[in-house]
Amino acid sequence: MIFGSIYNYKDKKPSLGPSVFVAPSAVIIGDVKIGQESSIWFQAVIRGDVNKIRIGEGSNIQDSVIIHVTTKGSSTIIGSNVTIGHGAIIHACTVRDRSLVGMGSILMDDVLVESNALVAAGSLVTSGKRIKTGEVWAGNPAVFTRRLSKGESKFIETSSRRYKSLAKDYVQIAKH
Repeated sequence: MIFGSIYNYKDKKPSLGPSVFVAPSAVIIGDVKIGQESSIWFQAVIRGDVNKIRIGEGSNIQDSVIIHVTTKGSSTIIGSNVTIGHGAIIHACTVRDRSLVGMGSILMDDVLVESNALVAAGSLVTSGKRIKTGEVWAGNPAVFTRRLSKGESKFIETSSRRYKSLAKDYVQIAKH
């Protein structure tokens, strides 16, 4: 259910599946496609004005996240069942399925976060870095710190499910 502000940019129109939750204060602009059961939370801005943004199914874009692109360079692609933590900035990069970007992190142009990887809260991942499957990166600038634990991998999976459920709760609240 969409409550937020959805804007075309020139001839570019956002496309959201019917089961996508968009919080009232979220803003989605331009060439943006969002898959089923994804959720876009309060104060998030997804601005596909000068290039495309794609978000897969079951992903959650938490409060105050900014997602943008570059004019002549890269689009932003976020896979399925991805968690983008509160206040993160995602700029012209790729985050593949079942990954987590921690709160307040910044991912710069042409970063690739492979599937089932974790960027720790508050990290700055500089342009062109590749975070491989099963890795944890942290710091400013972010560097590889260790392999993802089984518990962390499970947490990423649980986070995606939890936000799907939470979005359904918010839709029910809005109906009353």
